[in-house]
Amino acid sequence: MAEGRAHGSSTEIDYHRVKADPTARISPSCSLVGDVTLGKKVAVMAGSCLRGDDAPIVVEDECNIQEGVVIQEDYGKLAAIGRHTTVGHRAMLHGCVIGENCLIGMSCTIMNGAKIGKNSVVAAGALVTEGKESPDGVLIVGVPAKVRRELTEEEIADMCTFPGDDYLKQTEAMLKDGVLFNPAPDFDFQA
Repeated sequence: MAEGRAHGSSTEIDYHRVKADPTARISPSCSLVGDVTLGKKVAVMAGSCLRGDDAPIVVEDECNIQEGVVIQEDYGKLAAIGRHTTVGHRAMLHGCVIGENCLIGMSCTIMNGAKIGKNSVVAAGALVTEGKESPDGVLIVGVPAKVRRELTEEEIADMCTFPGDDYLKQTEAMLKDGVLFNPAPDFDFQA
């Protein structure tokens, strides 16, 4: 196989472009492929796959990407996760943009071109369809997903500290126990 080429393809793809802040916490069993950027104190847990073949994936500071999450761009459309956002177990995010301080529920799917406003919750199991946009500060539920209601100021204030902060503390302990690792300052992920 030629250097920089996908197997069986004539398309030039550089699969060694992952950039991670030295404070990121990465599971040795996750997959980071292509144009992926991880901000400060981002945690990427076991079994997660972040794949930026044709466009960037950007995960901003203090995000928690839980076990089994799949994040992929969509043929030139980036996937972006705003700071202090938790993405729950087995969620699938494809070519979408998530605002800061969101909670993305377990096993939900957010499709191409969708945009979730900041300070929002996407309920577990929800299906946010292609191109759907939501305002800031709302609860999104269902299949297909719809805005159920606005979140209260108290609910938004709670999201500013929980669950993300608790997970950050847990990842510190996992880091000390060798379950996760910090990338070196000159991190060059070679899948």
